[in-house]
Amino acid sequence: MEQTDRYIRQLILPGFGVLAQNKLFDAKILIVGIGGLGCPALQYLVAAGVGTIGIVDPDIVSVSNLHRQILFATNDVGQQKVIVAAKKMKQLNESVLIEPYPFAINKNNAIEIISKYNLVIDGTDNFAAKYLLNDACVLLKRPLIYGAVSSYEGQLAVFNVLEEASKSINYRDLFPDAPKPGEIQNCEQTGVLGILPGIIGTMQAAEAIKLITGLGKSLYGRLLNYNLLQAKTYEIAITKNAKAVAIDQSFFDATEYDFICDDAYVDIEEINVSAFNVMKAKPNTFVLDVRERNEYPDIDFADARIPMSELKGAISGLPEKDICIICHQGIRSVYAAQLIKMQRNLNVYSVKGGLTAWFKEMQL
Repeated sequence: MEQTDRYIRQLILPGFGVLAQNKLFDAKILIVGIGGLGCPALQYLVAAGVGTIGIVDPDIVSVSNLHRQILFATNDVGQQKVIVAAKKMKQLNESVLIEPYPFAINKNNAIEIISKYNLVIDGTDNFAAKYLLNDACVLLKRPLIYGAVSSYEGQLAVFNVLEEASKSINYRDLFPDAPKPGEIQNCEQTGVLGILPGIIGTMQAAEAIKLITGLGKSLYGRLLNYNLLQAKTYEIAITKNAKAVAIDQSFFDATEYDFICDDAYVDIEEINVSAFNVMKAKPNTFVLDVRERNEYPDIDFADARIPMSELKGAISGLPEKDICIICHQGIRSVYAAQLIKMQRNLNVYSVKGGLTAWFKEMQL
């Protein structure tokens, strides 16, 4: 009786009923980031009766959080966010299992953690985490509910809902390349009105409920923009981006997510295929292939093949030459060049478009 009373207002909704409620009971949702977005999403999903919710965040509660993260109180300052959140959510609905992860999600643990859940809510505030979550969700075929806020504006989208032939739109179709440091300021720099992440985070929870229950139409394929000051919303259609990188296990393994938009970013010169062909013919040029060892085709013009996953430990052994780095599509080569440039005072270049562009040029 108590459970019926708790959920009665949604049980009586047309099209909802016991069937939808049972789907919520059986669902497992991961929320990454228990901040301005993650807090309201968590509170409403717990109240709605989602069976299992994982919460990931390494931070402690600070005074500056309180104007927008209203799950927390003044006497929580200094305590671990996920531990406080788990305790309070148990008081809200003890039938919901809360699984706290008091550490940052990263390349080494993302696959293992996300694989336990049906979908992921992105409550993070940095691009490195967003690309990591996106790529892991693509590999695991898990929907990702994206949210972002800045100043008086917020964004919301749903990614990675499988279509025909197992294709789906993901975050990289909308944002193929991460911005460089300083191009986009974060909330710590621009400020944010506390109610805004509450609105967007609550909408993320709504999208999660729709995906789980099958009710209504999700935001998949659309980016919702909300301007708080103007009380206006508008949508942008999102389609597959032919220029976006293909995400597979080798790409995930090779990507250095810590260097996406990192403060230690080093600007790298990208050269086209024509310039690369000229450079590689010079005796003072060292051509480095950073593809993983299982990637084909083999090439005969590289002086060495050091996979991106092994590069950190091999940088000190690189020769004192101009280094041209090539990979499959010209993504990993930029990251590799950054790694090398940060450790060695060498001239380093990334081949734009990688081997895909090189083979295309050679066939002309």
